Amino acid sequence: MFGVVYLPVPLAPRTLPEQPKHEYRSDVRLIPLRQFFNRCECPAAEYAVDFLAVADEFALDWRLLPSLSFVESTGGKSGSHNNLFGWNSGLARFDTPVAAIRFVGHHLAQAAQYRSKSLDQVLATYNPVGQYAAKVKSVMQRISAVR
Repeated sequence: MFGVVYLPVPLAPRTLPEQPKHEYRSDVRLIPLRQFFNRCECPAAEYAVDFLAVADEFALDWRLLPSLSFVESTGGKSGSHNNLFGWNSGLARFDTPVAAIRFVGHHLAQAAQYRSKSLDQVLATYNPVGQYAAKVKSVMQRISAVR
């Protein structure tokens, strides 16, 4: 007889090891990122350096992760369990917002379904519904027109 076996799978690792951060206080990207989040009164402004460090670590456009967090949780205003990104349909739980940033950054750079794809392909995989990619790219432009 055949049946379905359900094995619980963790939605996200509880934490990923933190990588040492470079000095970002003088990084020209920090000011526009913080200004964007602060204008919108987003809690994610507190993690601007983390967004930059993770983007650099995984060779992602520095505006991508902040834009995803803005579209998914208004930069941390909504969402639960530190899930700034709506990961796993909003069900993933993270110990900290920084753990969420690292987890999603790592997946967008390394997971087979995202690796070596263009921005449009990554966004279509992340959320293929309607104008999602256009929304994220619009937020990226609001943060900074400069990649």
